[in-house]
Amino acid sequence: MNILMLHPHDIHSTFEPWTVRIVYIAKELIKKGHSVKLVYFPLERQEQGPRQLSDGLVALPLSRRHGPGVLIRNIAYVYKLAAWADVVHVQKCFYQAVLPAITAAVLRGKPLHYDWDDWEVKIYEASAAPGRLKGFIQGFLGILENTLPRLADTVSVASGRLKEECTKLGIDRAKIFDAHVGADIAKFHPGVSGQRVRKKYNIQNPLVLYLGQLHGGQYVELFIETAARLLRQHQQDLSFMIVGDGYRAQELKRIAEQKQLNGSLIFTGAVSHELVPEYVAAADVCVACFEENEVTVCKSPLKIVEYLSSGKAIVASSVGEVPHMLQEAGILVQPGSATSLAEGILRIIRDGSLRQRLEAGARKRAQEEYNWTVTTENILRAYAEALRLSGRHALEKRR
Repeated sequence: MNILMLHPHDIHSTFEPWTVRIVYIAKELIKKGHSVKLVYFPLERQEQGPRQLSDGLVALPLSRRHGPGVLIRNIAYVYKLAAWADVVHVQKCFYQAVLPAITAAVLRGKPLHYDWDDWEVKIYEASAAPGRLKGFIQGFLGILENTLPRLADTVSVASGRLKEECTKLGIDRAKIFDAHVGADIAKFHPGVSGQRVRKKYNIQNPLVLYLGQLHGGQYVELFIETAARLLRQHQQDLSFMIVGDGYRAQELKRIAEQKQLNGSLIFTGAVSHELVPEYVAAADVCVACFEENEVTVCKSPLKIVEYLSSGKAIVASSVGEVPHMLQEAGILVQPGSATSLAEGILRIIRDGSLRQRLEAGARKRAQEEYNWTVTTENILRAYAEALRLSGRHALEKRR
């Protein structure tokens, strides 16, 4: 099968790490004998030609600049590519990828698959700075996010809540496929050493780690407040680390300074995804903290499956998909509560046997369900249904 995939962001940028989903799915498809071309949109203005990445994946950059001329050229380019494809696959509802994908699929008569992994309009509402354009952009994004599932032949969803949203939009349940987030279980595993990271930052104490973007709607403040409580109220000899970067990095560092965490909390900045397993391996406890709202109930958090695959003891807020993801392989705590989060961390720090049970259960959970092989198999089932529907529609037209 020839699969043309489109993602509206930069697969090479550490500032847009959510692109790992489509890259891993593409590589899994290639392992299974399919051919994949992946169109993406670099942050830098300069454009490069097609590149063949590792594992046979062909990556095709298009201009991310705004304007009707750029959009028309991108649509024309994707239309030409679609002649080769059996299926057109698009992730996320941003116009620079969606409009070329829809146009190419419709004009070429190719089945369109939409991979819905986050409720983007709600993320934008929570994270974008106030301004005159915010309402317009949010409205346009909402139109795309509500229209794309209806136009697609099949839809894969990363959470039960997104499945509910699909059904509210009138999508036939037979066209909706579960496709939760996965981990690379060969890259993230208990055998990875974190000693180089601990040595680099001179970490002697038990390390509590948070992995994620430092953008709006990520709840890093909750992790910082929890660190302050553990040091102030429980006087624990702990070190804390935040792995990631984003536009709120400087603000979060100021919050940490105000709470006098300078000597105990490490901000690593952006870390290449190739190196992330070493940082996770360095941790004694891994944290995924959230509040409960319309964004978090839809999430299938990547950080959690990478913690699971690394065989780590996890403390996570009980919201959305998280309880199903962890089951007995982690400690669930009250969403939005620094007190509850601190208590969960202390349980693991103080109980070595509990930590060992959680670590063993975490790795097992990733091997059995939360890996990219399982995710990709589900998406292949969606492609098969899209091709079946497309063939049926073509036959009906001929009749």
